[in-house]
Amino acid sequence: MPVPKSEFETLPPCDFYTPAELFEDDQMYTVYEIARMLQGVEPDADIDRETEDILLDWAIPWIMTNADDLVVAEPRDEDEPGYYGLKE
Repeated sequence: MPVPKSEFETLPPCDFYTPAELFEDDQMYTVYEIARMLQGVEPDADIDRETEDILLDWAIPWIMTNADDLVVAEPRDEDEPGYYGLKE
């Protein structure tokens, strides 16, 4: 159910990191690492599956929106995800 804006003390702008702000130039990241980093969590943090699923809900659209600035690497092994990094 919608909530009136007046019920909140502050309403900051909805800003997201750019790929250049989030990634190191020479590194590649999995979607799971990106999801954590977008929320200010260390990429290798141990989080529960339910929380990780919620974080992925933010990361996947972010990757799609920023696709023009990213490169993709296929998984090195069938048991691991693909990797994303900055386009040069």
